[in-house]
Amino acid sequence: MSNQLKEEIAKELGFYDTVQKEGWGGIKSRDAGNMVKRAIEMAQADMVGKGRS
Repeated sequence: MSNQLKEEIAKELGFYDTVQKEGWGGIKSRDAGNMVKRAIEMAQADMVGKGRS
């Protein structure tokens, strides 16, 4: 996952401020899990969108 995508998702989920202050190691495991879940959702939506072309 690119840093840009990770930052975008962290902003969307509301913990980007923690990333800025403490780095990626400072986020909660729940937040990391939610970030992965959101990335999967985004990838699936992208695949569905490309499948309809």
